[in-house]
Amino acid sequence: MPAKKDAYSSYGQKLITLFAKLLFSRQDYSLSELARMLRCSKQTVLRLVDDIRMAYNVEIEESIENRRKYYRIKRRIGTDPLLNLNESEIATLFMCRSFTQHLLGSKLYEEATEAVEKSMGHLPENRRASGKFFGSFLPGTIDYSGHHDIFRKVIKAMEEKSVCKVKYKGIMEDRAKTFYIKPLKIFSHKDTVYLHAKMARYPGKPFKEPDFDPLLAIHRLQDVQLTDRSFEVPKNYDFENEFNRHFGVIKGEEFKVEVEFEGWSARYVAERTWSPDQKIAKKKDGKIRLVFNASSESEVVSWVLWFGRQAKVIRPKWLVDEISKELISMNKKY
Repeated sequence: MPAKKDAYSSYGQKLITLFAKLLFSRQDYSLSELARMLRCSKQTVLRLVDDIRMAYNVEIEESIENRRKYYRIKRRIGTDPLLNLNESEIATLFMCRSFTQHLLGSKLYEEATEAVEKSMGHLPENRRASGKFFGSFLPGTIDYSGHHDIFRKVIKAMEEKSVCKVKYKGIMEDRAKTFYIKPLKIFSHKDTVYLHAKMARYPGKPFKEPDFDPLLAIHRLQDVQLTDRSFEVPKNYDFENEFNRHFGVIKGEEFKVEVEFEGWSARYVAERTWSPDQKIAKKKDGKIRLVFNASSESEVVSWVLWFGRQAKVIRPKWLVDEISKELISMNKKY
């Protein structure tokens, strides 16, 4: 019998979580999103929705967009409840704010601080939450302080589904290039914020579909201008399926990797999820074998080399050869 997706959360806890999510967020959620948030099946979500309707006499609206069903609680005009955060929730927001400080930049960090502090005024006098217990280790991070306007423009473009004219300077480029994009999702990866987008037609030029979608580092965007052209998000667009399916933010041809780890690296690797499809086999000598799918050769190579002599690629053979060449080249420099 397969294990439950979340064996430590009861049906009642899921029911309360779903009710609070629909009531407080003011957002529409798809069936897939709710199943992922609650770590349960879609059938369980449907049962939860029916139970909320019957037990609380709450009207939950359903809508269909791009062949997906969405849910939200219907609100009556003038009856929105006064919602305040409790001490534990505010402490959690302080923690999230501190952990993402280097990704927000000073201005957005100040806005996040102000938003949390506004809710603190509703706590009882003898109950207070503080952000002094949390921090971030900053060496090697990017300063996003000067990119506040870029963030705001991209977010507005996504909300309004507006094609953007962007000026972007790649890490290996001498000068910035100008092109048009359809912005889809802002996400973070290894202390860097990226924008995933679709390429849009350059005015006056014929359009050719590129082999890969633009993956733009936010800090390399020098300018963003919203145009009067609109776009529709592709019906089959699924960020989670596209990016959180296997190892590597760069999306090339998928390949299977097997790596052996020993010493501290074996324990370090075993504690983490590197790819949703990964398999870890423990050996009697304390070593482990990690098998996973990847989509970026360069990312796998740099990741393996980071572990030094405590990591050894077993297969594929061509990847073993690439790492061997890299090590020979590095040795010549010393």
